[in-house]
Amino acid sequence: MLDSLLSLGGLVLLRDSVEWEGRSLLKALVKKSALCGEQVHILGCEVSEEEFREGFDSDINNRLVYHDFFRDPLNWSKTEEALPGGPLGALRAICKRTDPGPVTIALDSLSWLLLHLPCTTLCQALHAVSHQDSCPGDSSPVGKVSVLGLLHEELHGPGPVGALSSLAQTEVTLGGTKGQASAHILCRRPRQRPTDQTQWFSILPDFSLDLQEGPSVESQPCSDPHIPPVDPTTHLTFNLHLSKKEREARDSLILPFQFSSEK
Repeated sequence: MLDSLLSLGGLVLLRDSVEWEGRSLLKALVKKSALCGEQVHILGCEVSEEEFREGFDSDINNRLVYHDFFRDPLNWSKTEEALPGGPLGALRAICKRTDPGPVTIALDSLSWLLLHLPCTTLCQALHAVSHQDSCPGDSSPVGKVSVLGLLHEELHGPGPVGALSSLAQTEVTLGGTKGQASAHILCRRPRQRPTDQTQWFSILPDFSLDLQEGPSVESQPCSDPHIPPVDPTTHLTFNLHLSKKEREARDSLILPFQFSSEK
């Protein structure tokens, strides 16, 4: 399911932590989207463009449209290439595009946006972009829109995290064990019951996604052979077995619903 997240569309929330970072998975999904021929827009706020593009080959980098809000997020330098309205202005501009093909928007990161914008404003913008069916003021249909949002949930309280969670069609919570990364995927679809599963994976140096099986049973910790097993019947206040006399009394008992010649 992890390799088919982009086919579902809508807001995909990537929830990472200090122990299990999510930017590598974000870049892996961006690469997969670019290889599928989709338009890919990156709203880079947290790391430089050079750092984000590092590891991609020239073919992938040429397919990415990068909106740099890292160097000058408030456009103090008044450059002409800067979009008015900052990151949300870039989102609206992407929404008003005329190309009807599918598009993927990667937000690196939602945490940066939450720290610089009101939560309600950000949620309204995300809802408008990820749920649109046609461009405002345009009769031409717009293709599938996938929004990949990287969220460092340890930086935020339950309120903002819960608000973004309620907007997301898909939530990916990163974790792992014994050095192997896992993604718990929760999918919500209209008129369908939510589905969830855990996918084990690794990210290759070229940011390809390598799906794997979970840890084997042999890797689980086993019991100490020097500790004697505990008898669960040790402290019971009743006897689990009948004596010979009690068994004979039970067998000779005539039940009310049992027919016999003695009745």
